[in-house]
Amino acid sequence: MHVRRLLPCLAMALLAFFGLTAPAQAQQAPEPGPSIAAAPNFKAPYPCGQKWTYSHHSAEVRRALDFIRADGGSTAGTPVLASAPGRATRHSQPSGAGNYIVIDHGGGWKTYYFHLASYSVPDGAQVAQGQQIGVTGSTGNSSGAHIHYEQLLNGVGQNIVINGQGLAYPGSYHQYYLTSDNCGGGSSNFSTWGSDVRVRADAYLSSPVVTVLGGPTQVFVECQKQGDTVNAEGYTNNWWSKLRDQRGFISNIYIDHPSAQLPGVPVC
Repeated sequence: MHVRRLLPCLAMALLAFFGLTAPAQAQQAPEPGPSIAAAPNFKAPYPCGQKWTYSHHSAEVRRALDFIRADGGSTAGTPVLASAPGRATRHSQPSGAGNYIVIDHGGGWKTYYFHLASYSVPDGAQVAQGQQIGVTGSTGNSSGAHIHYEQLLNGVGQNIVINGQGLAYPGSYHQYYLTSDNCGGGSSNFSTWGSDVRVRADAYLSSPVVTVLGGPTQVFVECQKQGDTVNAEGYTNNWWSKLRDQRGFISNIYIDHPSAQLPGVPVC
């Protein structure tokens, strides 16, 4: 027998003679599997205080719920709100979802908002919980205005959970209702009033118009400053709000708040 082969055999024989065992070969610890991120505290995708009813259509590909108003207000034209903070992207599918927004909340969690009449944020915008992202409509394959809403984890549709509570999946409306407490994340969230409100590059009537708010819109005010005096509907004000998402200024007259200078908002 070759000497190199003989030595291991002698070693094993000696171990056996003295009642010893060979040391176990070290094993590599298994790698931990992927962890599931905790879900955000999702809120209703429509404004604070409003009461809506919801249903589920069995033909839906994922675990979606459709919402319509049940408080006497019009579903069409109502703001659609982010149910949790994240990055919003705009999409269009004329033959199906219509105009829709996807919000990536991180950790594999996303929410979908279908059939929007219009978008309220730029593509790729970071949005806060309660911020308006669109307007309820009936674009795409839809028989009437409603919010088609989904929650997905790693691309898989999940049962809808709002405020930590799972919702029912009724086959028709007016069996279950949900009143929204999606009231925004802080004192910088306001609503506007009026129609065709011009957003300007600065707090002056001579400043270029950067966009126009077609109707009541939820806005995030970054700061405020004094500028040109504006007169409207019997009010006079020279304070202007800088809007984060519209990237311009509007007169505080068009902010739905009784104070000329908004409380809790810093001066620019």
